[in-house]
Amino acid sequence: MAVDDFSHTHPLLHSNGAHANNNHKKNISFVSLAKWVLKLTMWIVFLAYVALFFLIPTDFGTELYADWTAATNGSLFGDIGSMLLLYGAPIIFIAFLAVLYLLISGEDQHQHQLQEKKAPRFRLWTFPVLVDGPLGVVSAAELIGIILFIVFVIWSAYVYTAVIIGTLPGDSTPIEKSFFILENLALRIGTIGLYCLAFLFIPVARGSVLLRLINIPFEQAIRYHVWLGHLTMLLFTLHGLLYVIAWTIEGHLLKLILEWADTGVAHLAGVISLTAGLLMWMTSLYPVRRNKFELFIYTHQLYVIFIVFFAFHAGHFIFCVPAGGIFLFILDRFLRFCQSRKTVDIISIKCLPCGAMELMFSKPANLRYNALSFIFLQVRELSWLQWHPFSVSSSPLDGKYHLCVLVKVIGEWTGKLRGNVLNSSRADLPQTKITASIEGPYGHELPYHLMYENLILVAGGIGISPFLAILSDILHRTREGKPCLPRNILIVWAVKRSNELPLLSSNDMELICPFFSDKLSLEIRIFVTRESQPSLEEGQVHEAMYSSPPVSNSSSMSVLVGTGNNIWSGLYVISSTLGFVILLYLLDIFYVNPYDISPWWYKALLLVICMLASVFIFGGVVVSLWHLWERRNTTREACKDDRIVVEKMQHDEILARNDSCQQKILSSTNTYYGSRPDFKDIFGDISEKWGCVDVGVIVCGPPSLQTSVAKEIRSRNIRIQRNHPIFHFNSHSFEL
Repeated sequence: MAVDDFSHTHPLLHSNGAHANNNHKKNISFVSLAKWVLKLTMWIVFLAYVALFFLIPTDFGTELYADWTAATNGSLFGDIGSMLLLYGAPIIFIAFLAVLYLLISGEDQHQHQLQEKKAPRFRLWTFPVLVDGPLGVVSAAELIGIILFIVFVIWSAYVYTAVIIGTLPGDSTPIEKSFFILENLALRIGTIGLYCLAFLFIPVARGSVLLRLINIPFEQAIRYHVWLGHLTMLLFTLHGLLYVIAWTIEGHLLKLILEWADTGVAHLAGVISLTAGLLMWMTSLYPVRRNKFELFIYTHQLYVIFIVFFAFHAGHFIFCVPAGGIFLFILDRFLRFCQSRKTVDIISIKCLPCGAMELMFSKPANLRYNALSFIFLQVRELSWLQWHPFSVSSSPLDGKYHLCVLVKVIGEWTGKLRGNVLNSSRADLPQTKITASIEGPYGHELPYHLMYENLILVAGGIGISPFLAILSDILHRTREGKPCLPRNILIVWAVKRSNELPLLSSNDMELICPFFSDKLSLEIRIFVTRESQPSLEEGQVHEAMYSSPPVSNSSSMSVLVGTGNNIWSGLYVISSTLGFVILLYLLDIFYVNPYDISPWWYKALLLVICMLASVFIFGGVVVSLWHLWERRNTTREACKDDRIVVEKMQHDEILARNDSCQQKILSSTNTYYGSRPDFKDIFGDISEKWGCVDVGVIVCGPPSLQTSVAKEIRSRNIRIQRNHPIFHFNSHSFEL
């Protein structure tokens, strides 16, 4: 190009670029404004919804409720419509807005957040407050939520008790007074439990848009389900126990327990529901769950009995209170069922000398996840009901068509899996079939490990697995110039035996990102707790055993997951909800009103059937179209099988270079034998070295390790000194 030509064209290019840049800024401003409006609206609806539960027990709340019922009772669905609008609609409305929020956020907004540097400051979600109690490590934000629930229970109990005492008949006998107090107290405690039940199922909807909206992954939300479950079942147990005592005093215990009334509550249905709930509650206690995991899993399937018979017991009118949360759970459960029906090819299996296994699964290119994701794995030869969670050990940038997890033999299920793998690799034995199904991946909506310029990764044993994914993710992003804040990384890893050390060498850092040490400061401190000195085999590389099961039909993981495509998952939620409204309307017009259907329990059954049918029929249509879209995209991926083979060869190349990689890692690693990490010294050293910055601390390991780290972080943040960092606690440990 001539100089004159360039002088004429360059200004035009510059002008077009400036214009495009201005348009981009306008788009960002518009998106930010839309997100702000949506977020404000959701906060207003949520706060009004929470305020509702505090107001209902009061006289003002009772008057407000009466006015609401009078204003809406003549609407489309009568009394059911009033209750659904009051208790169910706010949750569903927030879910609708969450769909819109996630859609307009998009990947570009996520990338913008990853590039944004912020001044060091405390955050409620990452500030550990309680560290030694039965609840585990509790952040400031979680403590606020716990206090709100406790205040709600105490406030409701106080108001209801005052009402009971105020309405106590003055001319009755002591026995009649006792019966009156017990029966009314049982009713009010059941009402408080009912309000807790409204939130119980929201945290266990793994791919729920609500969890994605507030960026809380399922492994963290499950704790809230456990806490709410204990509180709800305690209240329901007191509810039933007080009624039993009252009816015993009255002398009609057996007659009233077996009563199944058409108008009002059905007592027998309540007994069945409470029995199922008690079985789930008892087997979910930590000692039972820890030692008899299969018993816990199997008895927890009784949730179906619990919900259905609770609906029979409470009736259609009262069942509307928890209907919103239960509907979101049904949405998630049906989508998980559709995804889990598909078997997934295991591309390769590697058995490590330390007893762990690395499983590589086939996945479609459009199934997104991040380095802190996890999956639920089912092996049908071992159990049809057991789904075990595993952290992903590969980065999404390692390859588009595969995903890896590390599995350590800990219990009976993992022991059987390793046995099947070993049998399938022996030529002198018949091939043991391994049929795998996967739910997920689930995890944080945003990869928060990329939002800290300074990271401390604390692992215990196989807890190093997600940190391998984090390390690989950061190295890939550093090499490719993608948004990535981390520049200083400290890995603290506690292991029992030195034979676990080769796990670190599964990532060849030089191969992923040549000269990474020029761009990234990485320090690794390993603590071998049960060996006082290096073994004679220290530094030697043990050969891992490989097994490549036959790939059946190139079957990848299904994309039918709530954390997947935002458009399809949003359409699924919206279509199912609209379907529920349509079915309820048709049922009311053509069956309930013409035939004068009046039994409470039967109308509750019809309500449950409408919820299920709307998801199966209307949501099922969207899921079917989603599945067809997935198949169409899969067939368009030319030479996919060849790409999987290439990715597997690249992965095997990294594994084959374990010798040189392990030597490089060991040369830059401090290994301490016969000692445990002293976090006071570790965090003190970091405080002096890194200065006044935000430091993200991610812990993956047993509860004792989390407690030790959280205690030190709390201590340092409370008495923070000038020019010292603010530590942010993040747990990545999955504890069912």
